[in-house]
Amino acid sequence: MRNAIPNILTAVNIVLGMFAIIFTFQGEFTCSALLIIAALVADGLDGRVARYFGVSSDFGKELDSLCDLVSFGVAPAILAYAFMLKDFGMAGYIIAAAFATCGALRLARFNVNTGSVKGYFMGLPIPTAGCVVATFVILGMKPSGWIFPLMVAIFAYLMVSTIRYPDFKGKGGEPVRLIPVAISVAVGVYILFLTLNAVLFVPFFVYSLFGILNTLFGLFDRHSAT
Repeated sequence: MRNAIPNILTAVNIVLGMFAIIFTFQGEFTCSALLIIAALVADGLDGRVARYFGVSSDFGKELDSLCDLVSFGVAPAILAYAFMLKDFGMAGYIIAAAFATCGALRLARFNVNTGSVKGYFMGLPIPTAGCVVATFVILGMKPSGWIFPLMVAIFAYLMVSTIRYPDFKGKGGEPVRLIPVAISVAVGVYILFLTLNAVLFVPFFVYSLFGILNTLFGLFDRHSAT
């Protein structure tokens, strides 16, 4: 029974992702977004439970990746398309498809690099990217112009980029620099100042922004050291 518990939690992840897609089809965008966030909770629990019981397995890791693709790649892409991307014709099709595809590539690269990449995530983790889209939808804002399609496209790229994001496991990796932290937190506070409805959006956005800034400042540090 102990062996099954983590896999059950992983299955809950994909079930919530499927429910999110169904709610999107029904036009219930906020409910869909909340289900994606709930899937994140299930995704965070399965690995911890597996380690607690000492039943981690290759099967569980592969199942987790497949479920993540649905809940944080496909479901947010469909949600983004139904929410606004549908208004941009073929470009909307391409951006939605690109988001899901980049999510799949991100997961495949993660699985291949688990033995060599330690102490950080290479590229934005797919749960974070999916939750950025989901929590933005919760805001209910429909910005003018190409702001939303551009945002979705940028977060699709961040998943397959080589930007280093901390994994907070205390195993080294890319140093966390003070200035990027301060800038990212300041941006988050400013967004909250504009609207408290962004309380779910801000943590995911700040983490995404921090990785970009921290990597850029790291390039400056290495350049000045040579």
